[in-house]
Amino acid sequence: MSAAPPPGLRLMTWNIHGGVGPDRRFDLDRIAALIARHQPDILALQEVDTRGRGVACLAPLEGLGIGHLAEARTIAVPDGHYGHVLYSRWPTHDIVRHDLSVRRREPRMAIDTHVETPQGPLRVVAVHLGLALLERRRQTAALARMAHTGSGAPTVMMGDFNDWFSFRPVRRALARALPDSTDVRSFPACWPLLRLDRLYCSRRDMLVRSFTDTEARHASDHLPVIADIQLQSRLSPAPTRDLSEQAARPDVDLWNRENVHEHR
Repeated sequence: MSAAPPPGLRLMTWNIHGGVGPDRRFDLDRIAALIARHQPDILALQEVDTRGRGVACLAPLEGLGIGHLAEARTIAVPDGHYGHVLYSRWPTHDIVRHDLSVRRREPRMAIDTHVETPQGPLRVVAVHLGLALLERRRQTAALARMAHTGSGAPTVMMGDFNDWFSFRPVRRALARALPDSTDVRSFPACWPLLRLDRLYCSRRDMLVRSFTDTEARHASDHLPVIADIQLQSRLSPAPTRDLSEQAARPDVDLWNRENVHEHR
């Protein structure tokens, strides 16, 4: 008899607004505390900013124990840096930083890596796309080309896509290579209306469920998007983490992939 498949993998993406909440206080301890509540296996954070504070300010994030790190320092100055990071509980390899920058716009990069998970290899691409429509169009075209290439491992692209238009040009451009995605409202955190932050999956059966935690409104201007995925084909419901406690809490907005047709 074959062994039972391991539990699903938990991924989380969050634009932490430089660690500054609506109270204008820099506080990575409350950022780290909320992340720890959800115990992600793979974590993408955008707007990580050490300028004027030094790298020692990142100690609360390092204390999470998600030990494998890849950084994209898009702005570097003598007193610190700014960019986005990807943490993994498991070893990563073949890390590539793709330059997505558009002239006269803020520098942008994509972190492209492979993670050796208990369920097998997973390609993860972490991004933070630009604010201008034409800028995002070029960046999304580059991501679509990336998604069509590679080792053939299941792929997740995650991050802040800044895709706020009703016709969702980013989602439409990525749909062929990454046909499934989360659908969680994440911005603004105080009254979430827009789905700026997403995870895109290369297989329709990968995404099990996704949700957010509205307590994050005290720590950033974005809410996080948290998703459980399953790399093995789900002929029957896969074992996943018990979300009963989270579902019972009013601050957690739970979206179940198995009920997607009821909600769209």
